[in-house]
Amino acid sequence: MFTGSIVALVTPMHADGSLDWAALEKLLDWHLQSGTDAVVIAGTTGESVVLTGSEYEQLLKVSVARIAGRCAVIAGCGGPATAVVIKTTQLAMQAGADGALIVTPYYNRPPQSGLVAHYQAVSDACDFPLILYNVPARTGVDLCPDSVARLCQRDNIVALKEANPLAGRMPELVERFSDHLVLLSGDDPSACESLLAGASGVISVINNLIPASYAQMVKLALAGDSKGALALDQSFQSLYTAAALSSNPIPIKWALYKLGKIGSGIRLPLLPLDESMRSELDSALQTLKTL
Repeated sequence: MFTGSIVALVTPMHADGSLDWAALEKLLDWHLQSGTDAVVIAGTTGESVVLTGSEYEQLLKVSVARIAGRCAVIAGCGGPATAVVIKTTQLAMQAGADGALIVTPYYNRPPQSGLVAHYQAVSDACDFPLILYNVPARTGVDLCPDSVARLCQRDNIVALKEANPLAGRMPELVERFSDHLVLLSGDDPSACESLLAGASGVISVINNLIPASYAQMVKLALAGDSKGALALDQSFQSLYTAAALSSNPIPIKWALYKLGKIGSGIRLPLLPLDESMRSELDSALQTLKTL
């Protein structure tokens, strides 16, 4: 259910910051038509931390209804407080999501024992498929492989999204945990390499822009066609660079706006892409004509 080409979907907004439900449904339709295997709703790229509780719930319900079982819907459920994460995960269950993506608690930077206890508490409280999510650049803490080893035997902890591009991390995870967890790359620039090393899928940001081409790259890599996968991955390089021009999802939302897929809305403390960076992003978007 949680393998292949997975998009960390943006949350479309009007210029005033209100949610754009029509644009959301069009994005979901586009991904379904393009071969995306699953969508993450209200993750980091979906600006989860600036959504109200009612907006979050409606985002999930609208997405679940539009997808209608045609691919998996994964709810972003992470946060710094374990009790709140449990409530959010239970809400995602009730809204009809297929699983919960739970980022390591941010800002309070718990030790490894606290991370393990956090995930164990959510696992105990929620009879629901859970995806561990490690992204040290965002959270200030790294979920180390030895901590994953303490969690991977739990029946409802089914996958790990690894967004630490540390050299050797994904091969180690594959060697140690591929029999117990679905291993997903969460770092676009190293995703193809991770797939060829044994990962089973990617939760991607640039997939927002090129769902069909990205799905093809993932398919080739999972089939063992390293030449074909690496060639496609090479064609994405300018998009990887553009996506890193500013904090995610600023560049991706601006790119989708330029493509006419969504409005220009984004919520404070984020702002639309700075004018000084727009020409570089526009140049990267020219590569879409060949994809």
